[in-house]
Amino acid sequence: MKGLLLRLSALDADAAAALRVIAHFEALLGAGRLDTESLVRSTAGLAECPAGLEVGGRVVRFGPGGTVPAGPVGTVSGSAEFAPGGRVWLERAGAPGPFDELVLEWMAIAAGVVHGSREQESAPHQVADPALVERVLSEREAVEDRARALRLLGLAPEQPLRVVAVAGASSVAVLGRRELRPGVRVAAVGPLAVALAPGAESAAEELRAFLREHGAEGVRIGIGGSAPALDAGVSWAQARLALRFAVDVAGLPDEAVVDHDTLGPVALLADIPADRLRAQPDVRALAELAEGKGGPAALAALTAFLRTGSLRHAATDLHLHHSSVAARLAGVETALGYRLSDPQDRFRAQLALYALRLAPR
Repeated sequence: MKGLLLRLSALDADAAAALRVIAHFEALLGAGRLDTESLVRSTAGLAECPAGLEVGGRVVRFGPGGTVPAGPVGTVSGSAEFAPGGRVWLERAGAPGPFDELVLEWMAIAAGVVHGSREQESAPHQVADPALVERVLSEREAVEDRARALRLLGLAPEQPLRVVAVAGASSVAVLGRRELRPGVRVAAVGPLAVALAPGAESAAEELRAFLREHGAEGVRIGIGGSAPALDAGVSWAQARLALRFAVDVAGLPDEAVVDHDTLGPVALLADIPADRLRAQPDVRALAELAEGKGGPAALAALTAFLRTGSLRHAATDLHLHHSSVAARLAGVETALGYRLSDPQDRFRAQLALYALRLAPR
């Protein structure tokens, strides 16, 4: 673990901080004989503010220096519940820290272990050595080397898995939450956060629900198809391709998560050179529209309309009156030179929108 944490200094600061949070609590859970006082004291030190835990009428608090605060509970900047009937919190005078929510979730997991919660007997994810993850994902490595790396990560070479690729400043923090199934291995590979998720089932809907509830500005997620663990490189390539189709559109968090399995033949667009895509008249028209005044809002209206197939549903997703969405779509129609009421033209517009994502200026 110490060797892994030393490598984090070379990563993006946000990714390193999120990985340190996860690694901190994994180390506590893996050390054995964790008690309430140790958990609260270490969390306060990690968060650099007072932390507390209450269960069964007993309250335990520690400050960041490892001592019990003299005064009463201060301003609770965030809290989380755990079974059976407990609560953990952080006390900050100002706004919550950027990773306080992640700290509280993992503190609650650890508190559930300490107090006998069967639902949280183990941590949901593990911080993985990036070198091992890269070896698993590399198709240039020998089969026996990939199998050994998988076993060192605690994954079975014969079982299926999916690779999830996340881009954005909060990418590791997103993967550190419990929206992915237990047993996930999380690492930073280059500029991306990567999760090796055991099993064949996609986590797309869980991740979309997370983004709808919590938000994560700038985050984009690509999910590869299910593949045997020894062929994780196939799912990795699919996850990166799906990531190219994912966009961060204000008001439409579902567009930020793309599952390769749902793309179908649309994925073939990625084989077309970017300059050819940009030169296509419809794509060029949307690109010029996007650069003009109100362009991003117009593209958001088009995205919502094409996703829902309904003006009113698009307005609901964007939290706008339907007349506002209609006005924006009228501008899109003017730019494209055709009507979106025609199914064939809607298909053209959808392809152009996908192409624009693949070949931004």
